[in-house]
Amino acid sequence: MSDQDAILRVQDLHKSYGKNLFKRGFPALQGVNLEIQRGSVFGLLGPNGAGKTTLIKVLLGLIPRYQGHAELFGIPVKKPYLRRRIGYLPEAHRLPPYLTGYQVMQLSGRLCGKPKAWLEERIPGLLKKVDMHKDAHKKLREYSKGMQQRVGLAQALLHEPELIFLDEPTDGIDPVGRAKIREIIADLKNTGTTIFINSHLLMEVEMICDQVVIMDKGKVLREGSMDELTQSAGGTSFHIQPVSQELSTLLEGIGSGFRLRENGFDLQVDQADQNRVIDLLRARDISILGIRKQKNTLEQSFIDLVGENAQ
Repeated sequence: MSDQDAILRVQDLHKSYGKNLFKRGFPALQGVNLEIQRGSVFGLLGPNGAGKTTLIKVLLGLIPRYQGHAELFGIPVKKPYLRRRIGYLPEAHRLPPYLTGYQVMQLSGRLCGKPKAWLEERIPGLLKKVDMHKDAHKKLREYSKGMQQRVGLAQALLHEPELIFLDEPTDGIDPVGRAKIREIIADLKNTGTTIFINSHLLMEVEMICDQVVIMDKGKVLREGSMDELTQSAGGTSFHIQPVSQELSTLLEGIGSGFRLRENGFDLQVDQADQNRVIDLLRARDISILGIRKQKNTLEQSFIDLVGENAQ
């Protein structure tokens, strides 16, 4: 990855809380290294206490004292003017309950320095994009948690940021709403916007992220693409027709972990054994409708990594 491709870079980042001359303090970040490519969707995963929130606060310039290097757009994160290029949806946002959704958008826009005419032109379309245009003039105290979350997302997008931090963006949102947010994230990516997502909903992350980092105890345990993090579990699923109980006898001595299913069977085989299975099936005039390598889910990979780190 070239310097121009990396929109975010962190090198050997350390942060401890409660540290002084007499106390070592609690290490929230311990040598974190990270690069995020421009125009990608990045997922940050980890159990409670992993250091995720501390990392995000450092990147947003909200934590001034740390060791190491962190930059956005090639500029150190301590520069406050960088925030003009960033959108942020915090996990526990506190929007004024006495304002309407539309007024919250106006307030956010004016704080970003946008003129009134520009806001009046842009706000209706954004509220429609997050399915909040019909409730735009209701007060926030009347909103459900999911409705507040969608308004929070709209205000994070209001000033057309190049990089957006979304902390638990689908928290409190029903499945239809989550699908809508995935659609919005895909649209943003297509326009070249970079999205940084912190979420505990691993299935959501697996569906939308290009790159994922799994953290625990202030350290990066693993980083990679979704394919790299959900590597083969070693098994192969054979979809065949017809299916009979005689298959276990036919394939005896080949591979391991044979399991008969309604539309085929599962078997752990290497390439040579897979070829033998195919030859045996064809010799019996059994139609092979599909062969698929089984993969771990992101959730299983996450559980395995965090479990190993706890030992």
